[in-house]
Amino acid sequence: MSQQPVYKRVVLKLSGESLSRVGERGISMEEVVAISDQVRQAHEIGCQLAVVVGGGNILRGGQFTTSSGSKIEEATAHYMGMLATCINALALQEGLESIGCKTRVMSAIRMDGVCEPFIRRRAIRHMEKGRIVVLAAGTGSPFVTTDTAATQRALELGADIVLKATRVDGVYSDDPEKNPHAVLYRQLDYNTVIEKNLKVMDGTAISQCREHKMPVLVFNFKKDGNIVKAVGGGKVGTRIEAGVDDK
Repeated sequence: MSQQPVYKRVVLKLSGESLSRVGERGISMEEVVAISDQVRQAHEIGCQLAVVVGGGNILRGGQFTTSSGSKIEEATAHYMGMLATCINALALQEGLESIGCKTRVMSAIRMDGVCEPFIRRRAIRHMEKGRIVVLAAGTGSPFVTTDTAATQRALELGADIVLKATRVDGVYSDDPEKNPHAVLYRQLDYNTVIEKNLKVMDGTAISQCREHKMPVLVFNFKKDGNIVKAVGGGKVGTRIEAGVDDK
């Protein structure tokens, strides 16, 4: 494993479920500290990190909507989901700081008594000063997933790659938990992901990466050391980048 990061600045996308025990909801500080320690290892080899965290362990914006309508308007439900990401961001900040990392939580929705507003130049400066930036509330707009927020922030912050942390080893041809014959891809291009409808990120996020040639690495964060391997250029997960036709 390289002791120097191949990627100098990354945006790490964590699902809300990464902060809870498998099959459970809510926040497990044991899980929070475990993933915080992996982030710390990557930071210590010189990688600048911004972390975009989801909120699905607490509340998903789409869970209140039904085909026959809902009591909560969909836009309101999405705002509720964004607030859930803020709760997770504060938990992650506590986990990181408990093991000695300097952090800043920045939110796309202003809540000055709790965290800083997201300002691009300020976020970059925090990373340059050695702080891990935790980004909450997605983009601040409803109908936008935190996957799309991660790719958006990666472009804004001049990141080298988006790291998408999952509970499986990468991108498969089918759900590996349901199909034991599913094939793990090590390399993909954006067009293949879109054409095969591979469930990596939502279509808007992948299209945005394709347009700006932002690579994505999908990997299993549950394997200890995989985050530092990812930033160090180790062989881990599935890399998605421009194909021959896109270059």
